[in-house]
Amino acid sequence: MRIVIFGLTISSSWGNGHATLWRGLCAGLERQGHNVIFFEKDVPYYAGHRDLGGDQPYKVAFYQSWNATRPLIQATLSGCDAAIVTSYCPDALAACGAIFDAPIPLRVFYDLDSPVTLERLQRGERVEYLPANGLGDFDLVLSYAGGSILNELQSRLGAKRVAPLYGSVDPQVHHPADTRPRYQSDLSYLGTYSPNRQNVLEQLFVEPARRSPDKRFLIGGALYPHDFPWEENIYFVRHVPPSEHPAFYSSSRLTLNVTRGPMAQSGYCPSGRLFEAAACGTAVVSDTWEGIEHFFVPGKEILLANTPAEMEEILQLDDIELRNIGRAARERVMADHTAERRSQQLTELLEAAA
Repeated sequence: MRIVIFGLTISSSWGNGHATLWRGLCAGLERQGHNVIFFEKDVPYYAGHRDLGGDQPYKVAFYQSWNATRPLIQATLSGCDAAIVTSYCPDALAACGAIFDAPIPLRVFYDLDSPVTLERLQRGERVEYLPANGLGDFDLVLSYAGGSILNELQSRLGAKRVAPLYGSVDPQVHHPADTRPRYQSDLSYLGTYSPNRQNVLEQLFVEPARRSPDKRFLIGGALYPHDFPWEENIYFVRHVPPSEHPAFYSSSRLTLNVTRGPMAQSGYCPSGRLFEAAACGTAVVSDTWEGIEHFFVPGKEILLANTPAEMEEILQLDDIELRNIGRAARERVMADHTAERRSQQLTELLEAAA
């Protein structure tokens, strides 16, 4: 198949979770023999923080202006088999209009932020990447989250055919690595600052740091405010590029996964960071949400905590037990949650819809 994608970004992982996911998916699709082109608006924020390596098997088409690039877009669409528009694509509405006007066999919308999308609609907000008439005109609607979210996409947005396409990890990028002193910690957390993760982060990271002054805690990520409740034993690395993620996780005795509020409430929402950490063989402790056992076995492949006291108990586990959990998590990821597996699932979904 020839597949055209209009997304937020694939060139920069700075402050978003879209880029890493798309890199793995697009590379997997190309390895299956498909032809992929990703259209990305060339915005200064991502242009200044690009971390996509060279020699990618897929094509990335940067554009400054939609109108100026319209002839290329129309020509590309005229020969494709499937076109995908994603949530938070800067020109999502224009892209939707373009694919509906073109003779494309398969038109797809992929909401990588579906719980957030539905929460914004519930609050009466305008969601800038959604067509005015909802999602009923698409042949297939994909959702990063599963469970009850799929029913809501049908009932509230008119989606006719929906399916989950969860996050994944590329094991060629994320794997066990040598430890580095700057990343060594008893508990680490890697993620962009988000207000709807803050409460859980304070409960499962900041408060345990306060209670365990003899342990080293490490945060890696962007956009953290000056008034973040830092403790003396919480260290900070501003933005860890994807190439450094394996060293970051492998240098952690234990790493924390925190799910954004709307996604945790809906459930069935594994983050890309969760799979990345597990692929590195690091023991992961996560907040609890419905469906997490669908992805990892609690107590065997992942640890769960909801209170500072529970996190304190987990921090007391010995190294052998944590290594065993990390090893089991990596085995589960390699079997079920690789980008190769997700790209195969995407192909199956596209073929079934077509």
